[in-house]
Amino acid sequence: MAKDLKKITNIEDLRRIARRKVPKMFFDYTRSGSWTENTLRHNSRDFDEIKFRQKILLDLTTRSLETTMGGATVKMPVAIAPTGFTGMMHADGEIHAARAAEKFGVPFCLSTMSICSIEDVAENTEKPFWFQLYVMRDREFMQNLISRAKAAHCSALVLTVDLQVLGQRHRDIKNGLSAPPKPTLLNMLDLALRPEWCLKMLGTQRRTFRNIVGHAKNVSDMSSLSSWTTEQFDPKLSWDDVARIKDLWDGKLIIKGVMTAEDAEKAAQSGADALVVSNHGGRQLDGALSSIKALPEIVSAVGNNIEVWLDSGITSGQDVLKTMALGAKGTMIGKAFLYGLGAYGEDGGRRCLEIIYNEMDITMAFCGHTDIKKVGKEILVPGTF
Repeated sequence: MAKDLKKITNIEDLRRIARRKVPKMFFDYTRSGSWTENTLRHNSRDFDEIKFRQKILLDLTTRSLETTMGGATVKMPVAIAPTGFTGMMHADGEIHAARAAEKFGVPFCLSTMSICSIEDVAENTEKPFWFQLYVMRDREFMQNLISRAKAAHCSALVLTVDLQVLGQRHRDIKNGLSAPPKPTLLNMLDLALRPEWCLKMLGTQRRTFRNIVGHAKNVSDMSSLSSWTTEQFDPKLSWDDVARIKDLWDGKLIIKGVMTAEDAEKAAQSGADALVVSNHGGRQLDGALSSIKALPEIVSAVGNNIEVWLDSGITSGQDVLKTMALGAKGTMIGKAFLYGLGAYGEDGGRRCLEIIYNEMDITMAFCGHTDIKKVGKEILVPGTF
């Protein structure tokens, strides 16, 4: 039976509860950025600068947030972004996340670096989900991942292109991030304060990177994310690789991690179905523009040739509405959804989506619109974006 979470009224409520329930290393992994976290902060702050124009005395009776993303009908222009360690925010986290998204009517994207495998999620859901791919040095393993995603009937491939090298994330280094947690004294003390999380983890066998362990060559211990990424993420990734992956996949392709108009033009020329304006949640290049600041130039350059979506910094339905007003055709959310998942599992994921939907719906009405597909810059105050 679903929990009644009506008194949870915003994403900040979910964040506070998740912080209390989830072990520090995994909560910090979710909330943190690289280096000084300047880009992480601006991802959300820059949304705050954009102001709405309120309209009055219009018929707002029938409203719709329904649209399409990558050709698929969605209840609102939001997809669940691929995030590593999701299954450490809550036991069997990716399964809970996929079910919440499926029932609500938005896409879920599974990360290569997930705790639950492609097969785990496919066996526990009814509708196709998306799969996110990192390009690895081990091309045979990468091709095998694509084949497994096809076998699981994944409906789109999200190719992340901004992780050829790994940004330094100070909190992860200090916390000794690993899955499962290493039995150090500090970790044991931290876990002792979170009995609910521990009990749920004891009830599942999914506690390591199941897309990788048992599938990649000579990999029997995936306890260290940093050692895996250092060894396997390919710094030589090029647009030729994108073309080869597109041919191997032969389906809907979404390129995630675009931050300039020049790269956006190349993404459009590659034949991809959509691109995602994203700075990896502020977890890669610190000092980069926020995603919402980078969006207008990219929409202007390629918005007529390819679907442009935005990821990084969205913590409310108002943020989604601002993104759509600036020309995006969809969004992806990571941290906000993970807070819901960490707080209450599938029910928390559902509540996150309900909060974002309600905020977007009511704000759109205040701005005098009833159809998300018709929203444009006219709902924003000139000079604030």
